[in-house]
Amino acid sequence: MTLLSNRRAWRLTMAALLALMATPLAAQEATLGLRQAAQDMLKLFRPSVTGAYMAGQQALKDLRTDEAARYFSDAAQADWDNPVLVERAFVALATDGQIGKASSTARRMLELDPANELAELVVAAEALKERRYGAAARQLAKISQDSFSGITAGILRAWALVGDNRADDAQALMKELGANGLDEFLVFHRALMAEAAGDTELAIELAGRAFEAEPYVARMAEVYARMLANAGRFDEAEDVLNAFESEGLTHPIIDIVREAVDAKRRPGLFAANVQVGAAEMFHGIGVALSRDGSSDLALVFLRLGVYLDPGADVISLALGQLLDQAGQHEAANQIYDAIPANSPMKPTAVVRIAQNLDSMGDRAEAIRRLRNIIATRPDDLDAVSALGDLLRYDEDYLGAAEAYTKALEITGGESPPDWRFYYVRGIAYERAKQWPDAETDFLKALELNPDQPQVLNYLGYSWIDQDMHLERALEMIETAVAAQPQDGYIVDSLGWAFYKLDRVDEAVETLERAVMLLPNDPEINDHLGDAYWKAGRKLEARFQWNIARSVDETGNVAERVGPKLAEGLTPATETK
Repeated sequence: MTLLSNRRAWRLTMAALLALMATPLAAQEATLGLRQAAQDMLKLFRPSVTGAYMAGQQALKDLRTDEAARYFSDAAQADWDNPVLVERAFVALATDGQIGKASSTARRMLELDPANELAELVVAAEALKERRYGAAARQLAKISQDSFSGITAGILRAWALVGDNRADDAQALMKELGANGLDEFLVFHRALMAEAAGDTELAIELAGRAFEAEPYVARMAEVYARMLANAGRFDEAEDVLNAFESEGLTHPIIDIVREAVDAKRRPGLFAANVQVGAAEMFHGIGVALSRDGSSDLALVFLRLGVYLDPGADVISLALGQLLDQAGQHEAANQIYDAIPANSPMKPTAVVRIAQNLDSMGDRAEAIRRLRNIIATRPDDLDAVSALGDLLRYDEDYLGAAEAYTKALEITGGESPPDWRFYYVRGIAYERAKQWPDAETDFLKALELNPDQPQVLNYLGYSWIDQDMHLERALEMIETAVAAQPQDGYIVDSLGWAFYKLDRVDEAVETLERAVMLLPNDPEINDHLGDAYWKAGRKLEARFQWNIARSVDETGNVAERVGPKLAEGLTPATETK
C-alpha cells in the first residue's frame, strides 16, 4: 500500500532536513544539492499545515484517533492537492470510524494516486454498505491479487458478487485466491458466502473443514454449530460445542448457540446478509493485523467491520481491546458503553470498563464495580477473575485468593486452562505467607500444564529462596529459561539458583545476562551484587548495590542493601 511508502518518504525528508540543520556552515556549502532537494520537498507542505501534519502523526501513532482525524483533515483541507496530506487524512478518518468522510477523502486520494489500494477498499466498502454490489465489484477488480491488500480486495469482491446474485462466480474467485496456498484461511469465508447465498449443503461442508482446522477458535465452533442446528442436525451441533468446551474454553457466543441447541431450536443464520459476512472478513484480518503490530491499519479494518455490521458487538470488543492496548482507555470505554445492555457481549464489556478504571488510576471504583457485577452475576468468570487480579495488585492477597477459589468453583478446576487460577492463587497465598497452600497450588498448576515457564520459575525460585529442593528447583528453572530465554526475571531465577548452590562463576555469568535483559531492576541488581562479592569483585558488588538502592521505588531492596554497602556481605547482611 502507498500508506507505507508515504511514511518512508516523510521520514527520509525530515532526516535530510535535520542533517542539514546540524551541518557546519562550511559543510553546508558543500551540500547545496541536498538543501535544494529538501526545499523542493518542503514545497509539498505549507508552513501553516506542517505543524498539523506532525501533530497528526503523533496522535495516530498513539491511536488518539479523534485528534489525528482533526489534525490531518485540517492539513488536507488547506492543501487539497497534496497526496501525502490527503492520504493521511482518509486513513485517520477511517481509524476514527468516520467512514463516510473517509470515503469521500479516499475518492480524492484516488484522483491524486489511482494506485492507492487502501483507498479503493474504503470506497468499495461504502458501496457494499449501500448495496451497490456491482459498483463495489468493479472498484475492487482493479486491484491485483498479488499482495496482502489484493487478497483482501479479492475477498471483499467475492462478497460483492454474492450480493449481486453471482454466488458461483464468488466461489470461483475464492478458489482462485486459495490457489496461492491460502485455501485453509479462505474456506471459512467461503462457508459464510455459501450460507448467505442459501447453499446450506455447501456451507456446512466448508464450515466443517474450517472447524476441523481450528476447532478451538470460538468463531469456527459457533458458525459450524449454527449451520448444523439450522439444518436440524442438533446432535452433530452438540458434538461441535462439546469439542470446543472440552478444553475448558468458554465464550458468550458459544453460550448463545448452546442454549438454542439444547432446546432443539434453530439459532439463526450467522451470515444473514452480505454486509455481515464482509464485516467478519474485516474483523478477522483486523485482529491479525493487530497481533502483527500494525495498529493503525488494524483499526481501519475493525472500523470498517463495525460500519458494515453495527450490531457486531464481537468486533466492537476487538476494537476496544486494540485501543486499550494503546492506553486509550477512555476511548475504549466509550465503545464498551455503547454495546447494548441485552447483548451477550455486554458483561465482558462491563468488566473491561472496570479494568480500564483501574488502569486510569481509580482502583477502588474498579473493585466496587466488579463486586457489583458479581453480586448480580455470581458465575461471571471474567468478573471474578478480574476482581482477583485487582485485589492481588492491591495487596489484598487473601481476598484475591478467595476470588480465585470462586473462579475454580465456576470452572471445575480440572481443565488445562485452569492452571492460571491455581498459579495466581498460589502467588496470593505465597504473598500472604501461607506457603503450604501456595506450594499445593503451584504443583496443581504444573499438573495441568507441566511445561508452563511462569509456574516453573515461580515455584523453582520460591524453593530456592527457602533453600528447599535446590537441585529440582534448578532443573525447573532451566526448563523455564529454555522456553523463555529473553525473560529477565526467569534468567535471574536461574542465576540465583546457581548462587544458592555455590556455583559462583555460573551465577555471575547468568545474573549479568539478567541485568542486560532487565537493566535497573533492584532485585536483579542486588542479586548480581551478592554474586560479585562472593566472586571477590567487591567494587563491582558495591556498584550494583548502589544501583539497586537508587532504582528501588518501594524501599524494600534499599533497606536490604544499606547494611551491605556499610559492612559488605556477611551472614547477617546476605540476601536470603
